[in-house]
Amino acid sequence: EDVDVPSRRVLITGATGLLGRAVFKEFNENNWNAVGCGYRRAQPRFEQINLLDSIAVHDIIHEFQPHVIVHCAAERRPDVVESQPEAASQLNVAASANLAKEAAGVGAFLIYISTDYVFDGTSPPYKETDVPNPLNLYGKTKLEGEKAVLENNEETAVLRIPVLYGEVERLEESAVTVMFDKVQFSNKSANMDHWQQRFPTNVKDVAAVCRQLAEKRMLDPSIKGTFHWSGNEQMTKYEMACAIADAFNLPSSHLRPITDSPVVGALRPKNAQLDCSKLEMLGIGQRTPFRAGIRESLWPFLVDKRWRQTVFH
Repeated sequence: EDVDVPSRRVLITGATGLLGRAVFKEFNENNWNAVGCGYRRAQPRFEQINLLDSIAVHDIIHEFQPHVIVHCAAERRPDVVESQPEAASQLNVAASANLAKEAAGVGAFLIYISTDYVFDGTSPPYKETDVPNPLNLYGKTKLEGEKAVLENNEETAVLRIPVLYGEVERLEESAVTVMFDKVQFSNKSANMDHWQQRFPTNVKDVAAVCRQLAEKRMLDPSIKGTFHWSGNEQMTKYEMACAIADAFNLPSSHLRPITDSPVVGALRPKNAQLDCSKLEMLGIGQRTPFRAGIRESLWPFLVDKRWRQTVFH
């Protein structure tokens, strides 16, 4: 007998990444026909597409005819953007502009994932209408990407989000989960940033927001423009590390708070808190408490297996 394929179609770029995997899963499990594309890690689960290849992008969009495209692919590591500005600009700006054009060509609703780093962090919380002033090249390329997609397709939604965490394949996949080894190996002290205020946000929650936005848009064509979503627990990296230790009953006395602003790497905004009331007023949103979300994300990486057995069996 025929398998009933849902009639609503969504294409997800960067589907092999931390956010993209969550977005793919969210749509797939909620009665959407989801196709994910990736590049280096694509096969066999996802379509392998180089987003800089405009013909390949055109072909997949015209063959699949998506109603919605969620554009998660980006170079999102600020220090990498500083060292490889041209490649980062190609992906974050040029590829995004082309995707917006192609989306317009088939009437697809594009959700472009952007960042809180478009703001300088001096006067939070930031509304969608506040004037961006990125401090680093990453923030600049993402802001240029925002402008490029909106110029090429006014039916686009820009979704700005902060630092992400979730079910990682490797701890280095997220700036939040990468701290787990420093927390676990308590035999040596670890310096932790206690200057920059962050709002760690679970990728599952962002994925739910993307789906809710897409479904609202199917009913209401006025859903477009810029939106903000974020977790609502304010924490420095030091505070996140302590919360991670607490979630796993691990010591945290070896973690040292560093209150000076960092001197190495790309400049970071001190507090780029996003005001999310615009989406909340539309009835859109989901927030996982940090301790619950981080425990779910990190327990497979716990070195002390005995703890796992007591908690999960």
